[in-house]
Amino acid sequence: MNALLSNRFCATLAALLVGAFTLSPVCAQNPADADIVAARLAFDRGDAKQLASIAPKVQNHVLAPYVRFWQLELALDTVDAETVHVFLRQWAGTPIGDRLAVDWLKSRARAGDWTGFAIEYPPRATGDTELACAAVQFRRQRDGDAALADAKPLWFSGQATPEACEPLFAALIASKDITEDDRIARVRLAIESGNQRLTRALADALPGAARVKAAEFAAIDRDPQRALARGKFNWKSRSDQILALYALERAARSDAGAAHKSWVQWRARLPAEARGYGNARIAYLGARQLEADANAWYAEADISRQNADERAWHVRAALRAGDWPAVLAAVDALPAGMADDAAWRYWRARALERLDRRDEALPIYAALAPQYNFYGILAAEAIGKRPVTHSTPAPVTTSWLADFGARNDVQRVVKLAQLDMRADSVREWYEIVRAMDDETLLKAAEFARRAGLSDRSINAADRTVARHDFALRYPTPYEAQFLAAAKMNNVEAPLLYGIARQESRFVADIVSSAGAMGLMQLMPPTARWVSKQLNRAGYRAEAITEIDTNSQFGAFYLKYWLDRLDGQPALAAAAYNAGPGRAQAWRPPAAMEGAIWVETIPFNETRDYVKKVMANTMFYAGALPRRDAPYVSLTERLGTVRPRNAAAAVAQSG
Repeated sequence: MNALLSNRFCATLAALLVGAFTLSPVCAQNPADADIVAARLAFDRGDAKQLASIAPKVQNHVLAPYVRFWQLELALDTVDAETVHVFLRQWAGTPIGDRLAVDWLKSRARAGDWTGFAIEYPPRATGDTELACAAVQFRRQRDGDAALADAKPLWFSGQATPEACEPLFAALIASKDITEDDRIARVRLAIESGNQRLTRALADALPGAARVKAAEFAAIDRDPQRALARGKFNWKSRSDQILALYALERAARSDAGAAHKSWVQWRARLPAEARGYGNARIAYLGARQLEADANAWYAEADISRQNADERAWHVRAALRAGDWPAVLAAVDALPAGMADDAAWRYWRARALERLDRRDEALPIYAALAPQYNFYGILAAEAIGKRPVTHSTPAPVTTSWLADFGARNDVQRVVKLAQLDMRADSVREWYEIVRAMDDETLLKAAEFARRAGLSDRSINAADRTVARHDFALRYPTPYEAQFLAAAKMNNVEAPLLYGIARQESRFVADIVSSAGAMGLMQLMPPTARWVSKQLNRAGYRAEAITEIDTNSQFGAFYLKYWLDRLDGQPALAAAAYNAGPGRAQAWRPPAAMEGAIWVETIPFNETRDYVKKVMANTMFYAGALPRRDAPYVSLTERLGTVRPRNAAAAVAQSG
């Protein structure tokens, strides 16, 4: 962070906290801040010498442990073990302690230092595949080959696995605990993941008649649809069965409809298991492409071997087809862990209701209705209720705020945010709030709000289970600017707030990895285009993060697409996230209920985004009441999504 921004941050924080508690020294003008930023840059470059020269200057800085952490990370393979142990004891339970523990253990495993590995194993943080394989290596040298069984689940991945796993997999293959079928299953996973390098490596290593050479894949890659249509495979050969399913996957990813026409001509020549697998894959890929026949294709699929994503799209294909018996059957076939998700409970209730079994649907709606999310709102409306927000703010005293702000970990959160080390700040904050009860979460949210950390404030307020404060969960900062931008562009202020909350959590100077900037996350080319539409001759690029400019430009851009997408906020939100071309392409061939259209958006990120924006809009509609504004339900807001050329579609149907 540059000096000007740092000064502005501290001035803002001081203004927010005045009268509440003494401003923490974390935000005092600290010349060492520049040294911390320089140290981070040195770490990113791998410059241990530069780091060593900076470290003595920042020994008393609140982020001094980060500088030490960076030094140790760069020297893991050579540093004295006791130095690492001391750091890990001192910073146990912190993000940097957890990260160093994992990296240290992996370093010890690479060095074959199992005695050193044992001292710090197991770490608090888990989920690292390389460490999981290192742990199996550790147990194997201690307990023998019986430990290898723990490595087998790691085999089933469509991505390349760390080198630490390879000797374990080799041993399991040699002992036939990883069978030929298991090896082919992983080839399929690699194919599904689009990982061609791994696909070829795994297939080339298959034994005997199952082996597929790279040149054979290359021949299909030249024209997958043609290879599929010709069907020139040796159907009794396992290698050619792999190639046939590879051709199916590659062809169906570009055009599932055309691939299906070829597939049905020769699929009967495959063994039943391979045929069921292929049926499932083309049904799934067709559903993702919004193929009208995907629901019928699912009827031929081997449901028992479908993964979670394929099962979810089975439900969505049935929804898009309006086949309510199939919706119910597909939801009822979900494993327990999936079936408990609010989405599938809601759609199960809808299917029951459409099948004249409303008495069975009502208890499901009633159980979902208290949830403050997309499905909770829809469920409440299904039983004639409005979503009701009950806020019970937690009283917070100046002494509590002062004590909380004096905590070292909280000071690190604030300083990391101040110095634009946002990811580290977020990790520290998650560690602070993860075990808090509702009341403490709300107090922490209030602290973060006053400290100008709006994203962390919303995060804490969002985590409460029984006691809520919706003013913190759905804040309305910059209200004058947002209301003016909404009025100027004839956009609903609740929708504008709903977009901004999802885009930036109201962090005004945030920049995404893709380069989107500010409250409304505008890309610089988009901002330039808007400036021309508004005849802003004096627009300058650095104005993009200014509150007035960003909110006005974002509102204009949103309105532009609302006008071109039938005024439907769900379509406009999809266009805002994924681009207008995709939102248009996802329109149905015939009029479709808005909630079903949202549920069947092909991109996971955009589907989740639109649901959250629409739920946000409902809550902001309650937070920004207008006396002359009637209540508009979520069902009404979602409306009916029409085809791109609705007039032509109506004429054709007539």
